[in-house]
Amino acid sequence: MIDRRRLMLSAAALTASAAAEPALAMRSPRDEMLASVFEGSGAPALAGAVIGREGLVWTAATGVRAAGGEDAVTDQDLWHLGSNTKAMTAMLYGKLVEEGLARWGATLPALFPDLEIDAAWAETTIEDLMTHRAGLLDEAVLDLPTRSGGFSDPRPMEDQRTDLARRALSAAPTGEPGVFAYGNLNYILVGAAIERITRNPWEEAMRARLFNPLGISSGGFGPPTGDQPRGHMNMGGPVPVQPDQPGSDNPPFLGPAGTAHMTLADYGRFLVLFLTDGGGFVTPGTLTRLTTPPEGAEYALGWAVAANSPLTGGPMLAHEGSNTLWHVTTIVAPARGLAAVAASNDHGRGGPATQGLALRLIRPET
Repeated sequence: MIDRRRLMLSAAALTASAAAEPALAMRSPRDEMLASVFEGSGAPALAGAVIGREGLVWTAATGVRAAGGEDAVTDQDLWHLGSNTKAMTAMLYGKLVEEGLARWGATLPALFPDLEIDAAWAETTIEDLMTHRAGLLDEAVLDLPTRSGGFSDPRPMEDQRTDLARRALSAAPTGEPGVFAYGNLNYILVGAAIERITRNPWEEAMRARLFNPLGISSGGFGPPTGDQPRGHMNMGGPVPVQPDQPGSDNPPFLGPAGTAHMTLADYGRFLVLFLTDGGGFVTPGTLTRLTTPPEGAEYALGWAVAANSPLTGGPMLAHEGSNTLWHVTTIVAPARGLAAVAASNDHGRGGPATQGLALRLIRPET
């Protein structure tokens, strides 16, 4: 169940607005924005957060955890980040470089020395994967049998991801190297490389080297379980999907490309790094590398980038994530020291709502 669309925002697309709603007593302007966008969305729930250089500035949530139910969402609930996970995977690789365990410019043959790799990949680098310019297309490997089989495959994640790398690299690129083509397979291979470097599953490496140092205590993978919001499919209306149901998420092997979940407050701990030149977690040089696209491109390592956006009054980082059941929109204005996040447990109705809310929250007047 892989969303094949480009789940990110371009500068030209950042023009949405939301209608006004009658004010309620004691609500902040941001609370008003959330209520206004939610009211017209039809989504089961909508949440938002604003993050500054010192951390969380504001967060709130409205609606219900599951359509047809009465269990209200809270600002402590978990939200599936989808492809916003990609920037975390890229950050993890950057941290490994700083630790001397990895290097920028590493080629695929160097990262996977035990695999038989087609000669056409000889000069392809880890950055080519993370900027979606390797010529690696999802269709070449992530067919329906592969995706379906990923839910029941008993092999360790490292073996599954290595097998996908083997299949992808044993033949010449099916896309055009050097040309942007967004896809999840790129980051699955980055995850497989991280697993070889750390000798741990990507999930464990993320917890140990990113989540724990940043204080992200709510971070996990796959759909949230327990008393948490449910993702929704569209069947004439939003229908909640339980986390143990088939189709509640993408197959687990897709993790490095998009299966992380956490509270918006914890996600903010990650976003602070992009407002503070790395926040001491990585160096400013590493952060610059992560957020600088190749010449003439608009996608860096896990972020769509606008060098000078009227919306943010300077550089802008943006991305969206969805497994077709959830939707999260993130916009970062580094020069203003501000980031905005909006999340919904419904992709179809909540997707446009998260875009509208994030746009309103990041505007200079807010």
